[in-house]
Amino acid sequence: MTSKPRNGRPAACTDAMMLNIAWTFIVLAFSTWLADAFDNSRYDNLAVYWGQNSYGAGHSDTANWQKPVSFYCNDDAINVFPVAFLHVFFGPGGLPSINLANTCNDNDNSVFPGTDLPNCSALAADIKACQAKGKILTLSLGGATGSVGFQSDGQAETFAQTIWNLFLGGSSSTRPFGSASLDGIDLDIEGGSSAHYAAFVNKIRSLASGASKKYYVTAAPQCVYPDSALGGVLNSAHFDAIYGKFYNNPCGLQNFNSVSNWNFGIWDNWARTISPNKDVKVYIGAPASSSAAGGGYVDSTTLRNIANKMRTSFPSFGGVMLWDASQAYANNRYDQAIKNGLTSAGGTGFTFPPCSAPTYSAGEVYVGGLQASFGGYIWQSKWWTNSQPAHNPFGDWSAISACR
Repeated sequence: MTSKPRNGRPAACTDAMMLNIAWTFIVLAFSTWLADAFDNSRYDNLAVYWGQNSYGAGHSDTANWQKPVSFYCNDDAINVFPVAFLHVFFGPGGLPSINLANTCNDNDNSVFPGTDLPNCSALAADIKACQAKGKILTLSLGGATGSVGFQSDGQAETFAQTIWNLFLGGSSSTRPFGSASLDGIDLDIEGGSSAHYAAFVNKIRSLASGASKKYYVTAAPQCVYPDSALGGVLNSAHFDAIYGKFYNNPCGLQNFNSVSNWNFGIWDNWARTISPNKDVKVYIGAPASSSAAGGGYVDSTTLRNIANKMRTSFPSFGGVMLWDASQAYANNRYDQAIKNGLTSAGGTGFTFPPCSAPTYSAGEVYVGGLQASFGGYIWQSKWWTNSQPAHNPFGDWSAISACR
């Protein structure tokens, strides 16, 4: 016998309706999660370094100093937070050390016994809150004053296991961020040799291969090609993205209109023909304020225009990287302005521009500023030349757009 509720419909029918409603909510929730999850293949991602309180280093108004990372996760502007920096590879007790400026460091916070590794477990909830909103947080190794490097492949692989256990998907009694697991690593190596870093990256990749979530590997080379500290590992290991530092260098944003300096094209060629990962994304790295770097800062409108030009010219373009969160927020939400520009240009799909310049003619003399189509690129001559266009940083030509 079927009982009837007050509205007169059979209870079985009501149960079925409730089940359908429940499934609808589950599907909607899952769809929302998929929409918010980080997608490395997009063209409109924004990566912003957090951890060094760059604004606080040069300004005394503490109201604008670095906030907890969760503060910067409250909207959709930033997709990736490289957490900076793990600046010492081998400290007391054989463990590394991290310095997150006014948030957590080995002077102001307790350290694990026998080490200089600070206990920053209070950040676990912040990290998880950002991840729940579809952000990824990676551990950035190095920095301008980092004490880094390896003596052998074996040492690099052992260090990778240490990083995995302390910060990623492994386990240890000395995890600085407690139960929170970061989403990968970033190499911001600014000195020394790239020797043995490939072994380090490959070991991280191996450890992550059976994990329940995706782990990312990125690097932040200088825009000068090839990068003196990272060139070797970039050519021999699998990276998901690189954050080219187009500042503090002659190839910086301040020289975007100089064909003899701006070199995004050579990085696009590296990404598509040299990198072991032919789908690696190349970001334009930029200062988020005039006080964030020694040179290369441009206003948000200029950077948006440059980024949108690269987005429509080169298929490897992935977005923009900013240094850093504290500078961006103090500079009228520079990050939001850049994200709006990236989004307006479209986050998916790439159409190769036509090879509209005249086909390169061997032996012909080209004066500076002339363009030619050759080898899947439109080239512009830097000065007088009769040489064939080539991806040579010291050559006579610069690739200004991919084409078909």
